[in-house]
Amino acid sequence: MIIAFRWLLRLFTLMAALSIVALMVAYYILGRSLPDYSTDFALTGIKAPIEIIRNNNNVPHIFGKSDEDVYFALGFAHAQDRLWQMTMLRRTAQGRLSEVFGQRTLQTDELLRRYDLYTLAQSSVAAQDAQTKVALEAYSRGVNAWIGQINERSMGRGAPEFFLFSNEIAAWQPADSIAIIKLMALQMSAHLEFEVLRARMSLILSDDRLKDILPDVPGVGITALPDYASLMPGLLPETAPVRYAQDPLSPFPDRATAGASNAWAAAPDRSAAGGSLLANDPHLDFTAPTVWYLARLELASGGVIGATIPGIPAILIGRSAKLGWGVTSSFLDDQDVIIEKLNPANPQEYETPEGFVPFETRRSIITVKDADPVTITLRWSKSGPVLPGTHYNLAAITPAGHVAALSWTALDPQDTSMTASIHLMQADSVNEAIEAGKLFIAPSQNLMLADAKGVAMQTVGAMPMRDAASTSQGRMPGPGWVGANRWIGILPYDDNPRVIAPPTGLLGNTNNKTVDRPFPKHVSFQWGDTQRIQRWLTLMKTREVHTRESFIEAQLDTVSFTARSLLPLIGADLWFTGEAAPEGTPERFRQKALGILADWNGDMNEHLPEPLIYMAWMRSLQDRMIRDELGPMADEFTQIDPELIDRVFRDVDGAGVWCDIIQSAAIETCPELARIALDEALLRLKERYGDNIESWRWGDAHQATHDHPVLGNVPILRYFVNLRQSTSGDDSTLMRGVTKGTEPNPFFNVHGAGYRGVYDFADPDSSVFITATGQSGHPLSRYYDDLGELWRRGEYIPMSLDPDLARAAAVGITHLTPLP
Repeated sequence: MIIAFRWLLRLFTLMAALSIVALMVAYYILGRSLPDYSTDFALTGIKAPIEIIRNNNNVPHIFGKSDEDVYFALGFAHAQDRLWQMTMLRRTAQGRLSEVFGQRTLQTDELLRRYDLYTLAQSSVAAQDAQTKVALEAYSRGVNAWIGQINERSMGRGAPEFFLFSNEIAAWQPADSIAIIKLMALQMSAHLEFEVLRARMSLILSDDRLKDILPDVPGVGITALPDYASLMPGLLPETAPVRYAQDPLSPFPDRATAGASNAWAAAPDRSAAGGSLLANDPHLDFTAPTVWYLARLELASGGVIGATIPGIPAILIGRSAKLGWGVTSSFLDDQDVIIEKLNPANPQEYETPEGFVPFETRRSIITVKDADPVTITLRWSKSGPVLPGTHYNLAAITPAGHVAALSWTALDPQDTSMTASIHLMQADSVNEAIEAGKLFIAPSQNLMLADAKGVAMQTVGAMPMRDAASTSQGRMPGPGWVGANRWIGILPYDDNPRVIAPPTGLLGNTNNKTVDRPFPKHVSFQWGDTQRIQRWLTLMKTREVHTRESFIEAQLDTVSFTARSLLPLIGADLWFTGEAAPEGTPERFRQKALGILADWNGDMNEHLPEPLIYMAWMRSLQDRMIRDELGPMADEFTQIDPELIDRVFRDVDGAGVWCDIIQSAAIETCPELARIALDEALLRLKERYGDNIESWRWGDAHQATHDHPVLGNVPILRYFVNLRQSTSGDDSTLMRGVTKGTEPNPFFNVHGAGYRGVYDFADPDSSVFITATGQSGHPLSRYYDDLGELWRRGEYIPMSLDPDLARAAAVGITHLTPLP
């Protein structure tokens, strides 16, 4: 026995030693791709020496003799830190993920090939002005220079992921950068899904109830639309709607996370220090690393600093010494689904007002790892690409003998959004920035601007010119054989919403409704917010003048206007009612929860139990309200809809009928449903978090999920690449953290501010910014997650253009010199 034990001990020791050696070898090999920021390089493709100063947060400050060389260095720095992310963004836009990931991404590739984003990007290169072409070409040379260094110096393939997947890295081209802009437009556009959802709902609900479940933002009433069944006779409601699992590699957004953001600005007379203020926090899906990358460029027009997206040679949001700019999703309706009727005698043709015409067609071959290539036929009508019914639930609203096509501004083959971004960086004033915005095509954004004299907001992006006689007004799919449903063109830039020097000196947008215009210059029927804007208005009114600190406080505010509004309404007949129940009974537990909520101020603080009780209650209540009417279609509504709950409990236009369970003989009331939903929510919370209600924490449920899109679900590896953080806020707070909405973790924080910035033009170098993870995309780098904890705590890093400050605490200085 002792001998056996000794041999087992020796075997265990040997295995442990081998494991340690293997880990050390793996770390050495993978660590080879970590860049040394103090290494100098002699390179072709530049005209003069370039200096890249990495400050103590690894933010590159780039100095060169010409703008061309500065763009080269930005490409070099992007590739040093985010090469894998850049190649993944490019593959996604090209529809080539399946070459690496096989059948898993075949449907994603198929749909992206039908959008044909990369071909459109290639066509758009010629549409850029001369300086933008120079920027794109120089940036591409910079990326390719780093790829060349990886090969020459055997630098671990450039990123650890290349050891697990294809290590093929094609040379970067100008079209790749434009394709990523188009990919971002795809991620921020959801009007297609809203149109399809409205059509599906109209097949099962009356007009009155449709207004409850898909309410219009308050304002001028919308003229009555026909129901979808009258536009497309023969369609039947779905009995088993399909829900698709969201792959982390899919760029197609969920309606709740299609793009959101906050931005506000104060003119000098509303600033305590006498200089304009601007705050911005764009919201996107959380990933590790974040999509944002901080950088400073010293251009001929002056220094600019802010957030870039690796793959794009521009500061997309940030400031110069004279101008600050931020963006919010405008929710401009830039997509229309058009139903094309096929020719019964020839399905290669479709009906137009002028008769049947042929589709434009082209074949495309998708290479699939470990499987045979797949050939698909791409088709386009005059409206746009034909999309398969297997996506977006289009099959549910497309009659037999018809197909669905998409009109979308991002499908412009002469897209000049890249040029607009370059011009915006060089603008010195609000007026120059507005002029630069004229060239933006997609994605449409609200551009929040501030200079020394004042503030402004301009909606940029192409706004479709629709026919006033459109049968669906772009709210539901329209018949393509009716000429009035096709776009006439693009409206003039001056028709885009614009506010310059507001009388109050304050501007703000939280994706809320910006204009109240009749169709067809309405901008949109679907807006992104009605709740956060109310809290912002409250905070702005509390001060006559504002400071950088008050703007930061607003950006980090976690008090829910929604909770403050809904709880008194829903709990009106439940607070402090009935006799005290015995300890240990459900009634006693309910009374305790109601008592806790009664004293709550609506702060969605991660350390409190009240936010968890409130969110679980609202989730249970909404599901009980709609499930008996909608059946499986209730699964489409994964996020809490405060407008719906408010309408029901106020019985607006008879909306209180949602509280009655139509499948039961009794007539239920809203207070009864609220009580049942609360009991159900508390039971589920007890099962998961225990009986001690005071120990429950919202942050345990509301963890920010910065997951690696590729390795995030791989056993063991996910613990090294995913970043999980307890967070405050919710879907409706200014510090927004959108909940996942689906089991088993419905309150995970999956979408929010990956970037925050506050700019103070009384003292520009006191401006601050932060991202949600870190600068590096390399999991072994100390800069992979170093900014994450600061972001979680609501802290920022300096956003200074002072080169001496960057140099004083630099973690490395890279010198690029031209080869003779």
